[in-house]
Amino acid sequence: MRRSIGPGVLTRALGPWCVVGVLIGHAVVAVRAVEAQATRRVQTEPASPRPGTVFRVRVAGESRAVSGRVAGEPLHFVRDSVGWSAWAAAPVDSSGRLAALVVIDGDTARLSVALSAGAYRVDRLRVAPQFGRDPDSATAARIAREFAAAKAVSRGAHETPALFAGAFVRPRASRVTSGFGTAREFNGAITSRHTGVDFAGAIGAPVRAAQRGVVRLVGDFYYAGRVVYVDHGAGFVTAYFHLSRVRVVEGDTVVAGSVLGEVGATGRVTGPHLHFVARYGEISVDGRTLPGWR
Repeated sequence: MRRSIGPGVLTRALGPWCVVGVLIGHAVVAVRAVEAQATRRVQTEPASPRPGTVFRVRVAGESRAVSGRVAGEPLHFVRDSVGWSAWAAAPVDSSGRLAALVVIDGDTARLSVALSAGAYRVDRLRVAPQFGRDPDSATAARIAREFAAAKAVSRGAHETPALFAGAFVRPRASRVTSGFGTAREFNGAITSRHTGVDFAGAIGAPVRAAQRGVVRLVGDFYYAGRVVYVDHGAGFVTAYFHLSRVRVVEGDTVVAGSVLGEVGATGRVTGPHLHFVARYGEISVDGRTLPGWR
């Protein structure tokens, strides 16, 4: 006849601290089992995102509440036909695998998302000497203020509910003259990365909003010239640089295709064009990967 071994027998046989260790071990195994079950419900689309793009995080099945973070940015889950889904972003300089955390009804799923190859072209440029010098202290302070203002828009977009519906559209119908992610080496000394998409255009040509949103920032920046930042909610922001003229003011609500301003050559540029920026939170992404881009 088999007998079950109760806690008292274990305590006498193994000692109290051994029993605690056994119970903790069982608890750890149980927690890991729950996490594994939660993780099996989560998938990314595509399965291996490219650095510098947005991608979907999907949770299958019924759940009461879902939240999460990827690359330090919160996810904004909404119900869909198969469960829940949210957009996320892979930083352009990331490689290998990207950590993601999703909480499903209090159960935590930890994922390691494999990234596809994200190699971007390197351009070696020579420009006029004044474009290669470090800014003086007053200019550096100005740049820092402008950076902080843009960063505040990115953070605030997580507090704004999704304002967009349908596809994000091109801000210009013209050709792309410089793609996203290109590494730039200036005069063999200054290295940067092109974290936007450049569209051709003559001075005065219209620049249009990529989607519905609220104009959060209009300014005249040192590097970017005349700018407009639009908060689309749910973490998404687009920005439009080097404008010759701005046709909106802060607080305006715009829709996809609304004219925001006109192509220009303001700021530190060598000729007229639109530099189009897309961000998820503070992560810059290729605007051509925004939801439904056309």
